[in-house]
This record gives sequence, structure tokens and C-alpha cells, in this order.
Amino acid sequence: MYQTTTIIGRLGRDPEMRYMPNGDPVTSFSVATDRQYNDRNGQKVKETTWFRVSVFGKQAENVNTYLHKGSMVLVEGRLGIDAKTGGPKTFTRQDGTVSASFEIVANTVRFLSPKSDGSAGGAPEGGDAGLVGGNEGGDEGGIPF
Repeated sequence: MYQTTTIIGRLGRDPEMRYMPNGDPVTSFSVATDRQYNDRNGQKVKETTWFRVSVFGKQAENVNTYLHKGSMVLVEGRLGIDAKTGGPKTFTRQDGTVSASFEIVANTVRFLSPKSDGSAGGAPEGGDAGLVGGNEGGDEGGIPF
């Protein structure tokens, strides 16, 4: 069996890089995807879905170096699931409402934003985060969020 998820969106905040106990880098970031459609009454509806993304190894270092809040990316990977429900991880917000968290362990991260002028961030247009390898031996249970 095989499962893959592909999303295109913008980073909601700057990436955060950490190191696993074995010294391998892992970078976490959030991506917002937008959908726009007209409802039955002809009213325009905007829908935003947030994903939490983790990437490992050399890709993690490149993502941390070149991406920043607002950067557009394409992410390919597998959905992380809640072992209890088999679906997205659920949690209760401070106001008591139940919400879901969609998590992706990335195999590929492609940079879609053009290179920044003079800033520290920015990758070549259409660049990637180092497509060699995938999960780099990372275990999603050991991902520090």
C-alpha cells in the first residue's frame, strides 16, 4: 500500500529547526492552503486549511535556511495519523471546541517563491530542499513539536 499527500500553500510562520537525540536535524513549519468557491446562494466562500509539516536531514537544513513566513511551497509526504482514531489528530481548544490537526511528514519540499532580493532568505525559483532521501530515518513519534 502507498499513501502520499501533496499540498501547495504559504508558510504561516518561520520554520523552527531542532535536533533529534541522534543529531539529525528536523524542521517544523505550518502551511496554509486556500480554497475559494461560490455557495448555493452565489456568495463567495473562502476556506483555509492548515497543515503542520516536519522535514528531516539536509532538507530540514535548507528549509530552515531559505524559507520564511509567507514563502510559497509544494510539500509531498505522508499524513501523520492519530493511532487511536486512524484520522487526524484531535485536540480540545481553550474555549472547549474540538479541532483537528493535519500533520505531514515531508519527503519533498519545493520552493515556489522567487528568490528574495538582498535578504538572508530566499531560494532560487523552483528550487528544492534537497530531494535526496525522504524521512531520513526520522520516527514521527520522536518529532519534537
